[in-house]
Amino acid sequence: MSNQTYHTEIEVQQLKPKGEEVCGDVFFSKRFPEEERIIMVLSDGIGHGIKASVLATLTATMALNYSSFHTKPEIAAQIIMDVLPAPGNKPSYATFTVIEIEKDGLVKIINYDNPPVVIMRGKQRFRPEKIYELEVGGENNNHKILRCQEFFAMKEDRIVFFTDGITQSGLNTPKYQMGWGNENTYKFIATQIENQPRISATKLARKIVNRALTNDLYSIKDDTSCGVIYFRQPRETMLITGPPFYKVKDKRFINRIADFKGQKMICGGTTAEIIARELGLKIETVQHRSDPTLPPISQLKGFDLVTEGILTIGKVEEILENHTGQTRLYDSPAEEIVKRLLDNDIIHLLVGTRINWAHHDPDQPVEIEIRKTVIKRIVKLLQHKFFKKVYVDYV
Repeated sequence: MSNQTYHTEIEVQQLKPKGEEVCGDVFFSKRFPEEERIIMVLSDGIGHGIKASVLATLTATMALNYSSFHTKPEIAAQIIMDVLPAPGNKPSYATFTVIEIEKDGLVKIINYDNPPVVIMRGKQRFRPEKIYELEVGGENNNHKILRCQEFFAMKEDRIVFFTDGITQSGLNTPKYQMGWGNENTYKFIATQIENQPRISATKLARKIVNRALTNDLYSIKDDTSCGVIYFRQPRETMLITGPPFYKVKDKRFINRIADFKGQKMICGGTTAEIIARELGLKIETVQHRSDPTLPPISQLKGFDLVTEGILTIGKVEEILENHTGQTRLYDSPAEEIVKRLLDNDIIHLLVGTRINWAHHDPDQPVEIEIRKTVIKRIVKLLQHKFFKKVYVDYV
């Protein structure tokens, strides 16, 4: 049984064929905080474009919902297959891979017609002892099989799952007449981990998808998706925004910040001034400004980043809202904060509730209420979109 001393890092990268408006592969995920459970579904709709996307979306939605209610996999699969439309005599269907991670570290993998999931324990391929098959019932589902695996995750385990756009990449090219294949895919994954034992989920997924693109001579032929789950040592950061409500608590506020061992960021000029004053430090402004809409960043010894407050934190929320696997982050103050939030796993938000009267307009909502609202949105995005553990403390 797992001792749960790891963080679960999750990333999915996707490419679609040139000329298609949408990807025919769909990835959905949901975290259930009350059960400390995560469910992920990757579905590949038959064909390309909008039709494939609709089939995959329908499949992934049903698979996610049935899994959330602990429905038996074979029953859920039968319902899904019976519901999928079948125009004329041509079957319409979608493959799916469901991965469920429970609070005790138990991992359940259910795979229907997607390539085999690769599980790595450190640098070696891991094959769970509990592997079994389930037959899907129903008169139209003869010989349809779900392949299932269960195991307890350990630190440095990785789960790599993908659609056949990966394994069939390079099909009919001089090098891979029959496609890249399962074995070559596994060898590539193993080589990347051998070369970079701490490679992130994002980098590994991106490398696999880019290799498929290379196999297809830089013109992807099929919807291509790769997901990576990496169980690793957690990284922590603290974002401090706003001074504490009571000035007499400034010293206690500072001691808490000083005792924190991870990365530390300050978002707010008044907050930075209080911290600098209490620690006997000097704030230095960095003149470089890559975003003219935001004040420049500052430097304070012992802190990774110091920025302006409410404008920057609002921009952070906007970037997180629109962020995808293809988003490139540059060096504006807000983007620098986002980089650090996404690079860490456990995020501590220390939110001061003292009103900054210099910015207070009686005709507008009080600044602290704006900050609280923005922080709530950021917390929701970090938890549900990026699977971060977030602790918020209002002081």
